[in-house]
This record gives sequence, structure tokens and C-alpha cells, in this order.
Amino acid sequence: MKPQQLIPILAALASPALAAARWYTLHEKFAGESFLDGFEHEDFKDPTHGRVNYVDECTALEKNLTYVNKNTLIMRADSTTVLDPKGPGRDSVRISSKKQYGYSVMVLDVRHMPEGCGTWPAFWTNSNNSTWPSGGEIDIIEGINDEGPNASVLHTSSDHACNQTETSMSDKGALVSTRCTSSVGDGAGCRVNHDSDLSYGPGLNSVGGGWFAMERTARMINVWFWARNDTTVPNEVKTAGTGLKKKKKVNTDTWGLPQANFVSGDSCDLGSAFKPQNIIINLTLCGDWAGNAYPSTCPSTCVDHVNSSPEAFKDAYWEIASLSILTPSSSPSSKRHHYAHQAHHF
Repeated sequence: MKPQQLIPILAALASPALAAARWYTLHEKFAGESFLDGFEHEDFKDPTHGRVNYVDECTALEKNLTYVNKNTLIMRADSTTVLDPKGPGRDSVRISSKKQYGYSVMVLDVRHMPEGCGTWPAFWTNSNNSTWPSGGEIDIIEGINDEGPNASVLHTSSDHACNQTETSMSDKGALVSTRCTSSVGDGAGCRVNHDSDLSYGPGLNSVGGGWFAMERTARMINVWFWARNDTTVPNEVKTAGTGLKKKKKVNTDTWGLPQANFVSGDSCDLGSAFKPQNIIINLTLCGDWAGNAYPSTCPSTCVDHVNSSPEAFKDAYWEIASLSILTPSSSPSSKRHHYAHQAHHF
């Protein structure tokens, strides 16, 4: 158990990272077909060297690798084709938001995430594909090979050195790597493992998914998770994709301790390290992490498994109900009170 979990709740709320009330209102929402309007399929070569072939939107829809209806987005890897070892990788999907977002709250309602040996799914934000990690990266959901729990990770560039410490963070998760500064070939980042196996892969899918929320301010980046069967999920999180009113004021202070609470301090200036970000949802296979850490409990080698066992990827799909974006707002008690960072939005 983390030391701060022993602190009474009032003391926890008095933490510099969590003390100031933070208010938001719904800005926009993606559900079903609106994902095709707000996101684009990226069909470039996988930068993490996965055994995948990312396809464009037309191909994804034609092959049923992307499917949408009124309230569902499904993104999957091909599960029918035996691959030529010398040919392209397994068809898969990667989408990125057309807009970039600054200080905000993102709420993802996910019913199912990819599972299986060789899988490396992620829901994340990134500032710049061409000069990674310039402008920062925030991994909200990430893991490999069905190995839970979920990991939430920050990556910063060398010109924005950043470190995190257990004593500065007020959260439920476990800080397993402290150095956020990353580079090609040294990309571990500062990582917090969630405290529940229901937060990732087969565990998440067994309860019908759940809700992930990421809050970004100049002083902190928080990640929360509630399983579908969690009775403590805040109502505004549960209804963010369905019934939340645009004028409804949402106070993240009422959401309890996050799974991950990354904070600014003497050794980390989050406001400078993280620029406006695109939202990315993808599934790669093998590659720099899932391939290099492929467990002995999985069949064959990672690449051979992907090439020769298409049926193993029938559960390698995302099913997403909605993604909601909330942006900073004045508190209900004072229309004149605005966050100093609000001017950075849009």
C-alpha cells in the first residue's frame, strides 16, 4: 500500500496536487459515426515496428476492421488471413483526432479492448508524430500480451527533463519508473501501474469494460479508472457520453483519488513539457515492447504467432461507446473565476 493511501481523505484532498477546485463543462463528444468525422485513419508504417499494416478508412470499413453505428465504434485487427512472412503485417487500425487538445478532461467509455498474445493496444495522446517525444505523450491505457494491470505513462523530451516521486503524488497506483524523459531506444517514461487487474485486457473485458478519465492542467495530469461494475463511478463520468448537459458544471475534486497523479514541481514542469495533443487509439502487434517482452506462456515467437494464427486475434478489438471532452469553466459560485490556463484552449 502506498504511504499516501494511509492519509485520511481530508488530508489527501489538501495535497497541493488536488487542493484547488477544478471545474469543467462538456465541450464535444464522439460516439459511433461521429468518430469518422472527428478522427482520421492513419495508414503509415508503424513507428513502434509492429507486425501490423495500418489501413486507411475506406479499407478499414470495407474489410469490417472499423465498424460504426449510432453508439458504437469497433476497431479490430484482421483475424482471418494467414500472412506471408515476407509480406506486410496483419491489417489493423490506428485513428487520430483531427483536432489537438490542451488543458481538458477526456472521458472514455470502453466496452471491450484488444486481448491476446502479441497485442499492444493503447489509448493515448501525442503532440508530434515526426519528432517524438517533442511536445510530450500521455498514455492513458497501455499494455501488452494480456499482462495487466493497466499502465499510465508520461513521456517528455530531453529539453523538458521530468521526474516523478512517490512522495509528491496522491494516487492509488504504484509508481514503477520515475523518469519521464524519453528518447528513441530509451522510451520507458514515468509509469504508474493501476491497482486493479480489471483495468486492462481480459480483466476489463470480463466486466463489460468501464470508464477511463484523463485530466490535464498546468500543474498535474491525472488518470482515473472505474470498472463497469464499480458503484462509485461519478454520475457525470457515467453519463458523459449520453446525458451530460453542456452547461453542467463538473468538479473533478469529487472523483476521489486517481489511479495516477503526475505533478509539476522542481524536477518537472508539465505546463512547458506538454503541448496541445492529438488523441490516438490503436492496436499494434509485437513491435518494440510486445515483441521484445513476449512471454514464454504464449505460443511460438511473437512474429510467427501473428503470421500463422489469425484465429488468435478474434478478440483483438476495441469496442468504444463514447469519448467526451470537457474543457475548463468558471466555478458555479463565481462567473469571474477562470483558470489562468483557459486562454490556452482552442
